[in-house]
Amino acid sequence: MIFGGNTDFAVPAGYLNTPSIGIPPTPVAEAIDAAVARWRTGQDSPSDFDEAVSRSRNGFARLAGVPADRVAIGASVSQLVANVAAGLAPDARVLVAENEFTSVTFPFAQRANVTEAPLAKLAQHVEGHDLIAVSLAQSADGALLDTAALRAASEAAGVPVLIDVTQAAGWLPLDVAWADWIVCAGYKWLFSPRGCAWLAVHPRAHERTRPVAANWYAGDDPWSSVYGMPLRLAGNARGFDLSPVWLSHVGAAEAFDYFASLDIAAVREHNAALADSLRAAAGLEPQGSAIVALEADPARLAEAGVVASVRNGRVRVGFHLYNGPDDVERVLGALG
Repeated sequence: MIFGGNTDFAVPAGYLNTPSIGIPPTPVAEAIDAAVARWRTGQDSPSDFDEAVSRSRNGFARLAGVPADRVAIGASVSQLVANVAAGLAPDARVLVAENEFTSVTFPFAQRANVTEAPLAKLAQHVEGHDLIAVSLAQSADGALLDTAALRAASEAAGVPVLIDVTQAAGWLPLDVAWADWIVCAGYKWLFSPRGCAWLAVHPRAHERTRPVAANWYAGDDPWSSVYGMPLRLAGNARGFDLSPVWLSHVGAAEAFDYFASLDIAAVREHNAALADSLRAAAGLEPQGSAIVALEADPARLAEAGVVASVRNGRVRVGFHLYNGPDDVERVLGALG
């Protein structure tokens, strides 16, 4: 399978900012264009979007390796994580990785006691905590979680785990169905518009999850729970749904269909090979991740036509399907 310069994408050379904003392939962009055309000409009704939402939910379920009835939809990671945080006692102890993305940590920090530990040693600190929340791939530098070690430690201690796969889903094969909660936003590696996110809730964690934004769409039959009491939410993960951002799910539904045609292991091989070739040339050890953080002058990279971001004091670049060796050379040329 050959990637890089893929004609499905209209991405300019040097675009390495997927960890901030992923670029859609043609089928996704065309689906959204068509949806906007229908919207501006009054051709849709609200229920017309139910199919796209269902396809989006099922697509994430396939990627995460869980049944679709375990998946709730939302608009952002923090909004979905808040459902988990709300189930904790005020004196609960939550373990997170150092420098973790705050959409994972802040929902817990406003309610519980949060302790940080180095990502590489997270499994060694599980004892004595009530929950662990961590990203599968770190936003700041792409460092990967040792899922096997964390799973063994958490199961031995009986401590539930929330894993954010936002910076991994779409390029890294997921093996996290064992986690109590899996959360993800779609607008980075999953080629979807901002405004769609998912939360997979394991059955054993359902009673510990609270529908903090309970609404009509979380009803067992949304179109019969639009008015009046009593509270009547779906008994599965749909009870944690947020009313959908329609156009985002139109794009996500197409994006998941696109990913269904790909070998995600081959995507990882492509992305990580490019990233590790850059790391090697920059004198860094290989990491097996699609994301690289560099000590570099962002202005020089921008002058060389590299689109990147600055995170945690370093320039962050990411490699995806539309990138190739020329992008690596462009960065190295800017580094001198």
